[in-house]
Amino acid sequence: MKLKNVIAASLAGMLSLLASQAFGADRVKVEFWTMSMKPKFTSYFETLARKYEAQNPDVKVEWVDYPWDIIQAKLVSRIGAGDPPALVHLNVPWAYDYARKGAIVPIDGLIAPVKGEYSKGAIDDLTFDGKMYGFPHTSNVAIIAYNKKIFEEVGLNGAPRSLDEVLEYAKRIKAKTGKSGFGPALGKIDGFFLQQGLPIVENNRAVFNSPRHVELLEKLAQAWKEGALQKYDLFSEDNFPSCIDAYKAGRMAMLVAPPTGLTRIRTDAKDVYANTDVGPAPLGPTGIADGGWLFHFAMPKGVSQRVAPAAGKFAHFLTNADNQLEFAKVSGALPTSLKAAADPFFQKVDPNAGAMEKAVAAAAQSMKHARTLYVANVPDYDELRRVLVKAVEGGVMGKRDIKKSLDEAAAIWDKKLARHAG
Repeated sequence: MKLKNVIAASLAGMLSLLASQAFGADRVKVEFWTMSMKPKFTSYFETLARKYEAQNPDVKVEWVDYPWDIIQAKLVSRIGAGDPPALVHLNVPWAYDYARKGAIVPIDGLIAPVKGEYSKGAIDDLTFDGKMYGFPHTSNVAIIAYNKKIFEEVGLNGAPRSLDEVLEYAKRIKAKTGKSGFGPALGKIDGFFLQQGLPIVENNRAVFNSPRHVELLEKLAQAWKEGALQKYDLFSEDNFPSCIDAYKAGRMAMLVAPPTGLTRIRTDAKDVYANTDVGPAPLGPTGIADGGWLFHFAMPKGVSQRVAPAAGKFAHFLTNADNQLEFAKVSGALPTSLKAAADPFFQKVDPNAGAMEKAVAAAAQSMKHARTLYVANVPDYDELRRVLVKAVEGGVMGKRDIKKSLDEAAAIWDKKLARHAG
């Protein structure tokens, strides 16, 4: 009897193992890639993957994370080998480039039932030539922080609502206190122009030397001349470290930044933080808020027809309201899910809340104005942008005539664009 029991148990175990292996072979593997999420968000994504598997036992989820400077090379290699991941985490400029080359595919059919869950700006960001290329995840948007003590000294009340007001406030602050007003990101002048409704390229020609562009730079040049702008690193690729240091030290009155930027002020300069209030970042004439930068999950070329529906379902799970809200709470990013953005976490601010909590609420309110601003399909773009920045620097600092400086830069751009078109 004992031998029979042992044999029966062995057979049962073998049958169970075979059934398990057969079931495992039938599971759909959804491999998804993120960008620079480890180790900070390891627990979040691993927990999410296991939760989804528990709810969908026919799916095996595999999470892979690559640094931002490696993920593109890895993706191109896997697509070339005919073995792409099911989903990949991308920003919008990269997605546009990949969509143009056919390296990622439209997902209209997969997202159609849930498309209304996401903000219009996010949908528009991911729509190229009338087709949609990703499930929106998180974005960001800037707020404007200001030193209440300096504002009171100058007789200012509340955050400025336009660039013209920002410049006017900055001039008054400099004249009254000797402090700089703010530090625009002129090393990223392309985005600065676009947010103000001023195009960079049209019909394959540079158009940043128009009277409207010149007029804007003349305003900045006057503010520079009056000492209203934070001068350190103003034309560098990233002047944010200099700006936040100046704000923390009380040398600058206004700071345009994502809400997470205020954590450094709260940690490093408690006295300045206590005197900080915030408002939504001023909108440009376009109605677009500064600082929008959308991330999403796209589907690479070559994902099999067996995997694609499961990948689409998982992409929606990754980006649904509950999971976007949870990720927003742990990361400081802002949700593109309309329901998540309307959550009390963003909308209800205690009257005694600090600047950080106010900043999160102000940014959430501005998300409907968030778009990812970039210039597409320009060869050697980084090199050409440096040419433009140099021209703007000479003009704003009064070293060169603004129109002449922009004309010369436009000629360099046009030569490159014509060569590329030919």
